[in-house]
Amino acid sequence: MTFSITGSPSQVLHRCREMLSIPDLIRKKRDGEPLSHDDIRAFIQAVANQDIQDCQTGAMLMAIWQRGMVAKETEALTREMMSSGEVMSWPEEWAGLVVDKHSTGGVGDKVSLVLAPALAACGLKVPMISGRGLAHTGGTLDKLESIPGFNIQQSAAQVQQILASVGCCIVGQTERLVPADRVLYALRDATSTVDSLPLITGSIISKKGAESLTALALDVKFGRAALYKDLSAAKELALSLVNVGNSLGIRTGAVLSRMDAPIGRCVGNSVEVIESLETLKGHGPADLMELVTSLGGVLLLMTGKASDLSDGQRQISEAVIGGTALSKFQAMMEAQGVANEMARSLCSAHTDYYSVLRKAQHQLELRTPREGVVVDVDGLVLAQVLHKLGAGRSKAGAPVNHSVGAELLVSLGQKVTKGVSWLRLHFERPGVTSQQVELLQSALTLGPEPITHTPLVCELLLPR
Repeated sequence: MTFSITGSPSQVLHRCREMLSIPDLIRKKRDGEPLSHDDIRAFIQAVANQDIQDCQTGAMLMAIWQRGMVAKETEALTREMMSSGEVMSWPEEWAGLVVDKHSTGGVGDKVSLVLAPALAACGLKVPMISGRGLAHTGGTLDKLESIPGFNIQQSAAQVQQILASVGCCIVGQTERLVPADRVLYALRDATSTVDSLPLITGSIISKKGAESLTALALDVKFGRAALYKDLSAAKELALSLVNVGNSLGIRTGAVLSRMDAPIGRCVGNSVEVIESLETLKGHGPADLMELVTSLGGVLLLMTGKASDLSDGQRQISEAVIGGTALSKFQAMMEAQGVANEMARSLCSAHTDYYSVLRKAQHQLELRTPREGVVVDVDGLVLAQVLHKLGAGRSKAGAPVNHSVGAELLVSLGQKVTKGVSWLRLHFERPGVTSQQVELLQSALTLGPEPITHTPLVCELLLPR
């Protein structure tokens, strides 16, 4: 027995798609068969249009987690997620200049706050779409919202206007940008499929693809306080991200960086804003500047603004040390809702940051138990305690306390005597328990001998 479908090619294709069964697609992936591009398009459109049950979406996510995806499937997934909503467009004169960066998450990671204005100072356009913190990792949007008046919700038209006048903005994902990802992201957390390589790749690159970027730099972290604990697993993710990004026409490169001790000296929302401003005033810690110049150098190289990586790193460093990046950050704050007087105050040479930012009610300094050399500070332990004290959230949408944080008062490799203050904790009531203090003290490792400095950046993956 045979049958046929009549009509124009577009009508035939539409009818064929209508015949696709979501349970059949789930079964196909569950049994280890690769999904076609049409299969993936049907699934993503069903998710975006809410034509699929949550249990079916969860079942497909679990099948992908168990069976994985080949490169073509991952590329198709990313492309369809990207196309599920609004795709930004830019003026012709910005061709080759629109860039962004993405970090896989860390402790004390305030790189975006320094890098975005530095890139704008170097002549690039930076529509940085960032996220909020979840679990122990901090979120760029939470940090910026500790500045009174800073508005992370901007329409596509407002983003373009800010880029035209300032050169950079840091905003949240709009409702119309990659709507399929919002659904999948929430269900990945509920179905324990967060660590699926193709799902991570699709989520990250689809949002960046919807920004219509020229170039993208990825900071893929590994170590105690990172999603991936070892370099090989992080490199596998980096390669997946780089390959899919380049397949979508975005010049994509990655930096593989260590994530054990906190980046810089501050962890928490308000205190990280203060450290970012100090960095933009030329007083930044070496490890933070290493990441800023490495990622910025990669982007300047990929856009042709630098002759080589070292030239790009030099340009970024000069933009920060010379003050042009600070001017861009002030302009960005004002463009995104911060009162002019307040923005000027935060960016002035001598300012009391807490005249603008909220200060925690209490501070507590922890002291070294003995003399020795600071060998290690466990960033994960610090972040977990601060999370419990209110600096982070356990589920999306929960509030955070911007004033909760910690300042490292010592550096790796520093020789200390017994009883020296090594950590200043900022907290609110009901206070810090003795168990939390003990846990924080366990984060500090002292040794007898000087240590060899190890760079944070261990490898670069650049497009050919």
